[in-house]
Amino acid sequence: QVQLVDSGGALVQAGGSLRLSCAASGRTISSYNMGWFRQAPGKERDFVAVISRSGESTNYADSVKGRFTIYRDNAQNTVYLQMNSLKPEDTAVYYCAAARIAYSVSANQYNYWGQGTQVTVSS
Repeated sequence: QVQLVDSGGALVQAGGSLRLSCAASGRTISSYNMGWFRQAPGKERDFVAVISRSGESTNYADSVKGRFTIYRDNAQNTVYLQMNSLKPEDTAVYYCAAARIAYSVSANQYNYWGQGTQVTVSS
């Protein structure tokens, strides 16, 4: 089993940047495909980005392509989400997640979840 701790959320102005971190413990994340999801108030949890075990493959939601970058440091057992050119519509709680098998945009394919970190983008 792996435990995930999300951090790095904050209040930021539109156009600003943040870097979210997802630190894992219990097992090495090199065995997992890792994803980021977000959930705004009153909405479902949406896919943001996913990265393969090796880091060679990534996939992004259309709404964040070109602005967000997911990357991983397996030696540090950490996954990151670099968010640039933030918009008010990016406001949400962001969650990292680990999938033993799937390389997926679907939340139900992930086995472990972080507790979430709040990102608020002011206009």
